[in-house]
Order: sequence, then structure tokens, then C-alpha cells
Amino acid sequence: MVFGLFRKKTVKKQTRKKVLARKAIKKPKHPKKKAAKKTQKRAAVAVKNKKTVLAYDIIGEVTHYFPKVRAGVIKVKKGEIGIGDTVQIKGHTTDFKQNVVSMQIDHVPIKKAKKGNEIGLLTKKRVRVGDSVYKV
Repeated sequence: MVFGLFRKKTVKKQTRKKVLARKAIKKPKHPKKKAAKKTQKRAAVAVKNKKTVLAYDIIGEVTHYFPKVRAGVIKVKKGEIGIGDTVQIKGHTTDFKQNVVSMQIDHVPIKKAKKGNEIGLLTKKRVRVGDSVYKV
């Protein structure tokens, strides 16, 4: 008979006493201990990151990236940047150092950029909008 294959299996309903007994057997959780461990790890990471970032002076921020030519547009907010300087680009997923090899403003090569300039900087890796640029 074909109808026997599609018959629903009966599931036994648990009594209230069995459910309560199962809950009593479970071990209680200690959320306070776990939360303390997580905050300690976060604090250690924050201190580690501050040491690497605070050693350098912030120059500017990445506003755009051109992947075909591997160039990032950087808005210089403070100080100067010139060819031969070492910069660190740091963001959420980006963190690398490089020497400044080529800079341009409106397709014209320049040697130094001052506060307020928006420059095109040749980068060795991909940079993202919002990444910070530090002078080493």
C-alpha cells in the first residue's frame, strides 16, 4: 500500500515533570566570568594598537582608490608629505608601511604636498576610504 509510506510518525509528548527535571539537571551559566575575560582581551588589543599608532603623526585620510593604477587619493589634513618619506596606511583591514615614490595633483607630478591638498599617491596594496595615513 502506498499510503503507509506517507503516514506521520507519532511523537510522544513530554510530561511537565520530565521537562522540569531536565532543566534542574543543567548546570547554571556564569555570564559574569565570561564577560570579564572578553573585556580583558579587548583592553589588551586596544593597548597594543595604541602603541603602534601613537608613535606616528597623522597626516591625512584616504578619500578614494583607483584599483587599475593602484593609486589612492589622500586628503592632507595636517603637516606635509614629500617623496622619499615613509608612510603607514592603517584602517579596519589595511595596515602597511611604504615609501612615497610618486605623488600627483591633477595628473601633474609633485615633490611635496601641504595641508589642504588632495593628492594621488601610488600604493603597493589596496587602500580603502576612511583609512588613516601616518608619517613615520
